[in-house]
Formats: sequence, structure tokens, C-alpha cells
Amino acid sequence: MTLTRIQATFTVDVWDATPDEPVEGGPSTGRVELSKTYTEGDVTGTAAGHMATTQGPGGAAYVAQERVTGTMAGRTGTFVLEHRATQILDQEPVTWAGIVPGSGTGELSGVSGEGTLGHGTLDLRVEFPDRDRT
Repeated sequence: MTLTRIQATFTVDVWDATPDEPVEGGPSTGRVELSKTYTEGDVTGTAAGHMATTQGPGGAAYVAQERVTGTMAGRTGTFVLEHRATQILDQEPVTWAGIVPGSGTGELSGVSGEGTLGHGTLDLRVEFPDRDRT
């Protein structure tokens, strides 16, 4: 396996939020359909996915999956990126992102990795299978 650091920037093109039915005394929850364009860095292409969100007076959290279609480190294909964040009031958020095992296609088949996703940035440590070994 070849270990590579992947850094990329993206823009959110579609953010279509649907709130869930409110629960008295509980935090607000909802679902989001989203699409992105990875514009610069080691990933270029597009992504479409879904997110579940929770937001209350003491903090917030989300979990999401998106299928990325394009090029990563010169390899073309698709993969599913899962990411989540939790934020407690007055603290920095805790974030995580990872490639769903077995989700890579094309030249990204067998890719794995994890790291972080922030506002417009992706930073992963990724392993690509060595294709020239028998």
C-alpha cells in the first residue's frame, strides 16, 4: 500500500435542509441533501450526499455520507466519504472523515483512509493499493 496525504478544497453548491418534526424540550433535528464541487488540491470533481443534523442550546452534531466522483491524486473513479462533527457550546468542534471501506471504483478501487473535513477543506491520510505487485 502507498500512504499519501490528500488535501483539497470544496464549495457547497446545494444545501437543501428539511427539518424533522419538533419535540418539545428537545434539540432540533433534520436532514440535508447536499452537493459539492471539489475545486482545488488533490481531489477534483463533484459529490452528492445526505446529512443528518442535530442542534440544541448546548451543542450540535452531524453525520453525512457523500459519493465523490472525479480524480484523487491523479486516479479517476468514485468513493464514498463519511464525515461527522460534534460541537459543544464554546468549544472547538471535533471532526472526522473517512473513506467507506470497499466503496472505491475505477482507479480508486481499494482506496482507504481517514482524517478531517472542515469548512471547505478536506485533509486525509489515504492508502492506495499497489497495483503493480502480483
